[in-house]
Amino acid sequence: MTALKNIAIFASGAGSNAQKIIDHFRGSQSVSVKLILCNKPGAGVLNIAASENIPSILIEKEPFFHSDHYVQMLQQAEIDLVVLAGFLWKVPSNLVAAYPDKIINIHPALLPKFGGKGMYGNFVHEAVIAAGEKQSGITIHYVNDKYDDGRIILQETCDITENDTPATLAGKVHALEHRFYPAIVERLLS
Repeated sequence: MTALKNIAIFASGAGSNAQKIIDHFRGSQSVSVKLILCNKPGAGVLNIAASENIPSILIEKEPFFHSDHYVQMLQQAEIDLVVLAGFLWKVPSNLVAAYPDKIINIHPALLPKFGGKGMYGNFVHEAVIAAGEKQSGITIHYVNDKYDDGRIILQETCDITENDTPATLAGKVHALEHRFYPAIVERLLS
């Protein structure tokens, strides 16, 4: 029997990707969503954590960026993979160093285009449409010391029509995120 693999999900918002990952591993004998960490009081992902009986931690900015507090917490929880699911803070270098190739992110565009600081949510979809792109999609990548810069694990695309708005494009991208992110998490842990 293989050892149980533990995931920590970091999120800042509603938590739809976190929910899909939780659903994907529900009842799994090999993978457990052990912690949910959030940097926004009142974020929807905290309600998901509560309803799923998964311990949640509200991240405090000062210790996150200027101490090893959260690195130690993750190590004590025996976390094998850190999954960013709509987490809007840059991961500090001490956490990246403690989990080399063990922190992944999903970005709602085809990197390296439309990435970087401030490029999240509708800001990305607005920029993609304004640039006249014919395709968008998702990029799942490892996290390094720069925004949206780590080695790419998977990209999946969707077509953009002339009738698409940032909202309709967001719907297409969310469908790709929900379809592919849990499967990639599983693949990386197996």
